[in-house]
Amino acid sequence: MDQQPIFEYKDESQAERIARKSKDSPFMILGIMGCIGVCAVGAYKYKNRGQMSTSVFLMQLRVAAQGTAVAALTMGLAYSLAERYLFKSDKKPE
Repeated sequence: MDQQPIFEYKDESQAERIARKSKDSPFMILGIMGCIGVCAVGAYKYKNRGQMSTSVFLMQLRVAAQGTAVAALTMGLAYSLAERYLFKSDKKPE
């Protein structure tokens, strides 16, 4: 019995992998960039947190970063569902 491998394994650099992932799901890259942006703003605002304890500040920062990533992935899911079901074309999927 001749079996074909499920996955194609090849050597791929990190830059090639990121480029492929960004073409496959651009909202994932948007979520990662949003998460990094929230963390950068949080690091900048850390010294001006006032009387807030460090643990509470970091907890709020974590929630904001996760919320940004989840929002981007949800937008991507909504876009793909709308493209598939609302804006149907007569072309068959490849």
